This record gives sequence, C-alpha cells and structure tokens, in this order.
Amino acid sequence: MQRRDFLKFSAIGAAAGLMPVQAFGASASPAAKAPKNSKNDKVNMGFIGLGQQAMYLLSGFMSMDDVRVVAGCDVYDVKRDRFERRVKDYYSSKGERKVKVDLYEDYQDLLAREDIDAVVIATPDHQHAVIAIAACKAGKDIYLEKPATLTIYEGQQLVKAVRKYNRILQMGSQQRSSEEFIHATNLAREGELGKISKLKVYVGRNETNPYTPAPVPCKLPKMDVPAGLNWDKWLGPLPTSVYYHSDLDPIITPEQNEQLWGAWRWYKPCGGGLMTDWGAHMYDIAQWALGKDGSGPAEIIPPGWSHYDYLTFKYDNGIILSDEPFDGANPGVQIYGERGWIKVSRGKFEASRPEWEMNVGQSDVPYETKVGHHRRFIEAVKSRIDPNVPIEVGHSSCTVCNLGNIAMELNRPVKWNPIVQKFICDEQATKLLHYQYRSGYEKALDV
Repeated sequence: MQRRDFLKFSAIGAAAGLMPVQAFGASASPAAKAPKNSKNDKVNMGFIGLGQQAMYLLSGFMSMDDVRVVAGCDVYDVKRDRFERRVKDYYSSKGERKVKVDLYEDYQDLLAREDIDAVVIATPDHQHAVIAIAACKAGKDIYLEKPATLTIYEGQQLVKAVRKYNRILQMGSQQRSSEEFIHATNLAREGELGKISKLKVYVGRNETNPYTPAPVPCKLPKMDVPAGLNWDKWLGPLPTSVYYHSDLDPIITPEQNEQLWGAWRWYKPCGGGLMTDWGAHMYDIAQWALGKDGSGPAEIIPPGWSHYDYLTFKYDNGIILSDEPFDGANPGVQIYGERGWIKVSRGKFEASRPEWEMNVGQSDVPYETKVGHHRRFIEAVKSRIDPNVPIEVGHSSCTVCNLGNIAMELNRPVKWNPIVQKFICDEQATKLLHYQYRSGYEKALDV
C-alpha cells in the first residue's frame, strides 16, 4: 500500500467514526488468536446459507487438505439435506468411514460452537450484516459473499465490528485473485495508460428492469410456504410484508442444484438488483484500478438526467465513470487513458496497444469454484494478516453500488463525501442509508 492510500484509509477511519483500519498486509491485533486447532494445522469451517453459491464455495474449501467442513446452517431443510449429502459423499470418497457434519436452522447455534474457527456466509444480501456482526462477536473469521451488505449503514457497522473484535474477513470478490483483472488494474495503477479520464462499467440488464441495473419493487404473487422452510427466519430483519414466492428461495431436491439463481437479488427490499449483484464485482475492479479503495465518487447522476444517458459517477479528481455497455452484453470494465484503452471481463482482456496484451488462461472449471481466492482466506486465518479483499475494500465497493441505486431511486443527482461517508446537505438521500429493521432486530447492528 502506498503512503497516500494508507493516509486515505486512516482519514476514513477517523472521520467516519470507524475503528482504525489496518493497512493491507498488516498483522491483526495480538488478541486475534490463530485457529484453536492450529496444532494439527486444520481450519474448522461452518457454512451459513446453503444455496447455489454455497455449493460452489463448498467444493473449493473442501478440496483443501488443511480445511475441515464440520457444520452447515440454512432455514430450508432440503438445502441442509443437500449440504450434508455433499459433505459426507466427499469425505467418504477420501476413504473416511464415519463422516460427521452437523446441521442447524438457526445460525446462532452454529456460531456457538467453540470448535469452529471460520464461517462462510452465503445468505441473501439482507442477512449479510446481521450474521457477519454476530460472527465477529462469536470470535469467528469470515468469508463473506459479495456484496458486503444491503445498505451503506450496515457496511459502516460491519467495518467497526471486524476491527473491534480483531477478525479476519475476506470478501468473496474473487475477480481480485484472477489474472486478467490483476493485469488490468496493474496497468492502470502503475500509470501505463497515462492520465485516466473515463471508465465504462457495465453490469448488465435483465427482463425485470431492462433500462437500468436498479432493483424493482417485489410484486411476485404470494405463494404457500413449502414445508421445511422457516420463512420468518429467512426474512430476518426484513418486514413481514415480504411474502414467499418460489423465485425468492427456489425449491430443489438434495441431489440437484437450483435451476436459477434466487431472484431475491432483483427486488427491493431483498436485494439491490444488478447494480449490487454484478456491480459488486465490476465497480470493485474500477475502484481498484483508480486507487479508490476506501474512498469513492463525489457525485452520482441518474440516467436520463439532463444530458446523461447512463448512470454516471464523478470522482473528485475529474474522472468520469458511466454504467455503459461496451462489449455486447458482457459485464466488464473499460478504462480510457492518455495512451490508450484496456477492457477486461471474466476470461477476456483486450488493449489498444500490443505491449499491454496478455493471454488469458482458459479453463472449464466454473469461475466460482476456482480456489485461489479461497486459499488467500485460509492463509489469512492462519497468519492473522488481512487477505487481499478485507472489509474496508468490500464496503467501499458496495457503497458505490448503493449510491447508484439511491440516485436512481431519487431520480436526481446526489453529492457524497467519501471521506466522512455522508451525503452533502441532503436529508432525503440520508434517509436511504438504511431502513428500519423489524421488531426483534433493532440491536442486531450494535457493535
């Protein structure tokens, strides 16, 4: 980390009232102990949220000799059954006769296990902050799926919790461990492109909302809750006015994966639409390339406002970032500098100058199961040194996405101070930093 970046992080921690932030690569506090079972060099892991993404992550973590998956938690019994079957089948295939894996409906029961060192949190987004903060208090290290949180305020509180309780937290932003994105951001950060003037970041569109990447109100018809699904626990802090529909939590059999991703991500108040779903990946790369980790844009302008055709972010250094397609329908990032341009997406890299080109390795392995990013988390758990995507990075990238959604919801420009993490003289926008949790969850974010 360069000195100016470290000072920027320090300013954020002091001005926003957050706990002091470690520089990347800094050791955790001595109070943060190595795994309890470090004598046999094993990290015991529990999974919270056992949907489709968790199955990808499970494959990656189980393949590591120094990891042992011992427990899983989900509010849906068929997903618990599938998880148990997958874990037992895997360890049995390695020659183990008696494989024990414990299952829970309530994540607090899993967190109470003293023998569990770390947890994977792969629930719907609205549960991320509540469960991750509880995990910090329980002394667990955390691999947290992106986006970090559903709201900006949740992210601010999670940053506090991670640092107060001296935990290791790795965001599931696996593109930061992928060669094409590392190469692209290095070119930008090292000045090879010259002065950068503009970026295009495309996160896609969907049938639900074909004009912007913002979420839409959930108008799915109410359906009967299937047997075995605890819908009240699925809602967590959300209001009970959110009704069950099979698209929100797809029905599966234990032997199969879901046929579609849970559609909760497209609807308010469950998710942030493509803006946070793919944006948590692609805006994350843009922030990294610009050296804006821990910071963010100063003004956000919604599409259709004045002469702006696309959602636009303006940074304090004059750089413009727009949510604009540039390579068909593929989510990705294109960066324009004085000396040329580069564009990057998963498994693909292009450049205007031949000396910038690279050969991207092709693989038949699903992107989510590549274990390099997962490995960085396990090494961080053992060393007590922050991984390559700590919570401050995940929070600032998630904040960019949420700022875009807020500007689109208000349908007007908003001005943001990324140092103190506040809107500038805008009470209406400030109210959208969070929402009121339902009864019983009022203190879930207390740190």
